[in-house]
Amino acid sequence: MVKKHGFTLLELLIVIGLIGILVSISAVSYSSAQKKTRDSRRKSDIKAIQNALEQYYADNNGLYPSVSYNNLAVQYLPGTTKPSDPKTSCYYKQTVNTTSGYTICADLEGVGTFNCSLTCSGVTGSGCLDNDFCVSNLQ
Repeated sequence: MVKKHGFTLLELLIVIGLIGILVSISAVSYSSAQKKTRDSRRKSDIKAIQNALEQYYADNNGLYPSVSYNNLAVQYLPGTTKPSDPKTSCYYKQTVNTTSGYTICADLEGVGTFNCSLTCSGVTGSGCLDNDFCVSNLQ
């Protein structure tokens, strides 16, 4: 009797199944890490906008910009571009009033449902949800 060397079909199926399980676990972990990274970017952008608006307030006799943070001079916002959502590239939801203050919100992906249609609905307007990260005037 001659014995053949090699893997049986059952052994190959078990190995392929284990590889499939490992790939699916790593894909979910990678997706979760990407969401957390984008949420961190959103939070830091919103805080940078808040700092810029407060600097503008201090430099302009206690008035906030008349339209939105998009009109802030480069001297107030860090970097060369205006902060925008890392996934949709739209500006963050905001309400700005020269005397009463501002509220700026960003949808977070890691909490609840991410609603990019609200993020892109325009540069002004409310529409903040419970799971949004929001900042408002400090004065």
